[in-house]
Amino acid sequence: MEIIIALAVVGLLVLFFVAQYNRLIRLNISVDESFAQIEVQLKRRSDLIPNLVETVKGYAAHEQGTFDAVVTARAKATTASTVADVAAADGMLTQALRGLLAVAEAYPDLKASSNFLSLQEELSTTENKVAFSRQFYNDNVRNLNTAVKTIPTSFFAGFAKVTEREFYEVTDPQDRNVPKVTF
Repeated sequence: MEIIIALAVVGLLVLFFVAQYNRLIRLNISVDESFAQIEVQLKRRSDLIPNLVETVKGYAAHEQGTFDAVVTARAKATTASTVADVAAADGMLTQALRGLLAVAEAYPDLKASSNFLSLQEELSTTENKVAFSRQFYNDNVRNLNTAVKTIPTSFFAGFAKVTEREFYEVTDPQDRNVPKVTF
């Protein structure tokens, strides 16, 4: 009888251990997945930029400095890999796009172009998706970090090789807002 009780206790402890381990692994995978979604949306935005630049260039060819800033920021955004680097490149690209869209303000024909209006709408939609992806990532990081720091899962974090993760933080206070792209 004592052996059955001891086996039952050991069995429950093993089940508890497996449940905690699996929870940490699932949370870690969720963070990875949500960061990948940020990168997907940033790639989508990055893919819109050449068309947007070319459209604006057709109307404002003498704004080369603005175009160069957008191209440079886009290049940095496509090569960033860590959370901090992606966030910094994202902020830089957002600033460059603001400059490009500010240039467009000075050209009424450009603002009336159906191609430009379509690109502007697609960029606005993508910016909303980027903001949602950032929030989703940070929610997942919060859940993981909470699990890593709280009992009982904190006892299993080292065994599962799961550590706290970095939040996606926008460095420039102006970047905390979705760019307004109205014309």
